[in-house]
Amino acid sequence: MPAFDFLSAYWSHSELATNAVILLNLLGALALGLMVGYERSYHGRAAGMRTYGLVCMASAGLTVIGGYPAHWFGGHVSQYLISSDPTRIVQGIVTGIGFLGAGVIMREGFNISGLTTAASIWASSVIGVMVGVGFYAGAMGLAVLCAGSMIFLTRLEAWLPSRHAIAITMRFKAGYKPQEPALRAMAGQRGYEIAGGSLMIGNDGGMQEWRFVAIAFSKRSGAPMAVLSAELAEFEGIHSYQLTHARN
Repeated sequence: MPAFDFLSAYWSHSELATNAVILLNLLGALALGLMVGYERSYHGRAAGMRTYGLVCMASAGLTVIGGYPAHWFGGHVSQYLISSDPTRIVQGIVTGIGFLGAGVIMREGFNISGLTTAASIWASSVIGVMVGVGFYAGAMGLAVLCAGSMIFLTRLEAWLPSRHAIAITMRFKAGYKPQEPALRAMAGQRGYEIAGGSLMIGNDGGMQEWRFVAIAFSKRSGAPMAVLSAELAEFEGIHSYQLTHARN
């Protein structure tokens, strides 16, 4: 039947072979993205393995489908495809979704959240594009890999060596003059180092306010946040303080 032949073209041997190539590219991109993301995650940065993996894999998905235009829409070349450029539609979609994803990213001081959610929204748009052009197996594979990344990579990150980071804000009493070498020494005694370029110093009404990110030397070093809070509460030179995680 003509209708059955039309639908079966989306699952022909040539289409499945093309989807297999797409899936291999997605797996390779995911692995390389995770490698770069782990380096960032290890150093306590906001964007970690999940964010890098999702973005790298989705970008590869968009790029690789552009190399097989003859297999778009099950190989059915319509008059629309001849007289227009579908890649312009794809470009508009991913650009618009990028603005939508940016709306879920929130920053409060050194704490950034929503990066993985934004990356997953953008990746889902790529899944939709792949479904739209007829690469169904590749789209399903990308969906499974994206969901698996967000579900299981948290456990993998917890197992791998890493360095957690804490954003610290300290407001000192009027007249008290803290010294940076002493502050760095105190951080080192508690298993932390102050991240380079993160120190911010302000003054309001004679009260100095210091903000910085402290990164643990290793996964097992670094005093717990509750212990740090208790010590800061007893420090006579501090008027007030705030501790938050410095990652998403």
